[in-house]
Amino acid sequence: MTDRPEPSPPEPDRSDAGPAALDRSRLPENWTVWNEGADGRLVLAYRPDVFDADAFPAACLPTLYLTHGARTRRPGTNPNTTDRDWHVTLYLEPDVHLRETNRFPTRGEALECVLDLARRFDDGEIDYRGMYQVPREDYFDKLDELTGRGDERGEER
Repeated sequence: MTDRPEPSPPEPDRSDAGPAALDRSRLPENWTVWNEGADGRLVLAYRPDVFDADAFPAACLPTLYLTHGARTRRPGTNPNTTDRDWHVTLYLEPDVHLRETNRFPTRGEALECVLDLARRFDDGEIDYRGMYQVPREDYFDKLDELTGRGDERGEER
């Protein structure tokens, strides 16, 4: 009888494991996990220390939402019936959001989009001014300062 090491157990099948986890080390430091639901929903807030309802209206808190289920689903229906309906939305205010269609078949793919949008916003690559019909100049000025967009805007105003 030889002492042989036990073979390693096979990797578990993760195809029906719970929702993919957010790798917080990849999240830009200006974004904070505001809420993370057991059903996979995720809410990130941009600089809640700055946009804290004292200097700006409470609605002015840039947020990224990751949600599951059809956006038009009726109340009382189960969003977990399919894994093919994950949505990512960047909001500047409840009625002001980035007009991109970010729908994904898996939460893992949607999380990649969340991280990409967070990075793009943080790097000043998102044109938040273009999302508004009625501008909030003080809000824009603060966002420009935090994202570095003010440097490239110069004297455009």
